[in-house]
Amino acid sequence: MRALCWNGVNDLRVETVPDPAVVNPGDVVLRVGLSTTCGSDLHFIDGYIPSMREGDVIGHEFMGTVEAVGPAVRSVQVGQRVVVPSFVSCGQCWHCGRHEYSLCDNTNPHWEIQEPLLGHPTAGIYGYTHAFGGYAGSHAQYIRVPHADVGCFAVPDGVSDEDALFLSDAGPTGFMGADFCDIQPGDIVAVWGCGGVGLMALQSARVLGAERVIGIDRIPERLAMARDVVGAETIDYTDVDSVVDALRETTGGRGPDACIDAVGMEAHGTGMAYAYDRAKQALHLHTDRGEALREAIVACRKGGVVSVLGVYGLMDKFPLGVMMNKGLTVRTAQQHGQHYLPRLLELAQQGRFHSRFLATHRMPLEEAARGYDLFKHKHDGCVRAVFVP
Repeated sequence: MRALCWNGVNDLRVETVPDPAVVNPGDVVLRVGLSTTCGSDLHFIDGYIPSMREGDVIGHEFMGTVEAVGPAVRSVQVGQRVVVPSFVSCGQCWHCGRHEYSLCDNTNPHWEIQEPLLGHPTAGIYGYTHAFGGYAGSHAQYIRVPHADVGCFAVPDGVSDEDALFLSDAGPTGFMGADFCDIQPGDIVAVWGCGGVGLMALQSARVLGAERVIGIDRIPERLAMARDVVGAETIDYTDVDSVVDALRETTGGRGPDACIDAVGMEAHGTGMAYAYDRAKQALHLHTDRGEALREAIVACRKGGVVSVLGVYGLMDKFPLGVMMNKGLTVRTAQQHGQHYLPRLLELAQQGRFHSRFLATHRMPLEEAARGYDLFKHKHDGCVRAVFVP
């Protein structure tokens, strides 16, 4: 089959690789219908997250049709349209029992890479480095899905392939970020980053009852999408002297009740702090440009919530004292997609949760390297590139 492979830093190529097959009784093989780029992919494409190997098939956000099933699979059948969360979860361990699916104890065969760094290994992820299991990714014609009874969700009638696609990762990640905010009537929620996850977080905060949502970015097309599609207020951080001051002014001096970081380790910014981060990252003295997260912590009202969705490694100048003195609650996780997908599919079927608008570019899988270039450099208004195998 054909698949998009990582062959080194910023070196992606579509190549011929072996077809997947059912290996364990609980596996299914999907014929991939659609897959899409994700901002977290850029971290290993750019070389900031290690443990990639030449020839690895990448991609973790996808939907498709069941092509083959193992003998133990009960929840799906051949020919069924399904969407799959990006994390591989067993459904049986202590963490899965608590619906903390991205913390699964049993699905990362390369736990020894993570344990010295994190203290405990997390679940595996499709197409996302060997530290996260080394699973083959979704930018391919076919993909093996382990623990299919836990990971495959039937797409109901009335939900398009495009809407189902983004419920694999961007939708549940953004919804989880808003859910972490414990939104109350009248709350104001600010979201740093208006890419796919940020836009889903803005929409989710609305669904969960926020009175006002504010998106922060610098890309005109993304800010327009936040305003025109999601109904958010927006701040172009290149047009203000201080995002913190702008948020303080628009919230009557109090600050947002909750702040969501949907940016992560490759944040852009202005001023000396950003220049400092760029220099240290370039010299491999730390992995993270933390401009967005620092701003979110400083901007949040006293006693508020900071929800962190961005992927991070090692950050310098982390404002722990600000968090402690302001009494902030910080919640963060990789997405627990299996927990949120049933609700999101229901909302999508009711027309209350939309995500197909993220698909600004659609192209054959053979053009996937070009799609990532458009996505990475935000050319031609690209929010997400969608690949059709």
